[in-house]
Amino acid sequence: LVAGNNCGCGSSREHAAWALGEFGFRVILAPSFADIFRNNAGNNGLLLIELAEPVIQRIAERADKHRPYHLSVDLENQTVSDDFGLSETFVIDAFRRHRLLNGLDEIGMTLAHEAEISRFERERQSRASQS
Repeated sequence: LVAGNNCGCGSSREHAAWALGEFGFRVILAPSFADIFRNNAGNNGLLLIELAEPVIQRIAERADKHRPYHLSVDLENQTVSDDFGLSETFVIDAFRRHRLLNGLDEIGMTLAHEAEISRFERERQSRASQS
């Protein structure tokens, strides 16, 4: 999805991110994003890419001119490219990048520590039964 400035403004509820994801969007490109929307989208597996407004405009124009238009996003290398010479890099927080690359939501991040959590629970039960 290619959007304009302050994308997601007024969409502070998590339902906005859910709806976009359910509709099939995985990536949103815009010059800027509303803060609450940015957090909700990131927590729900949507990749938000900020690119300069002229670049966003160029992508929108190419999408309108060339049908079908294919835009490739490479999260690992942090690049956006098309078949017409567009090649842009983007910046993403390392933690958010890690979560997206590994398909981890907040529950997945917690379950990554399942062994330590289980050990803590066993030790806690053992201490409680000794009291």
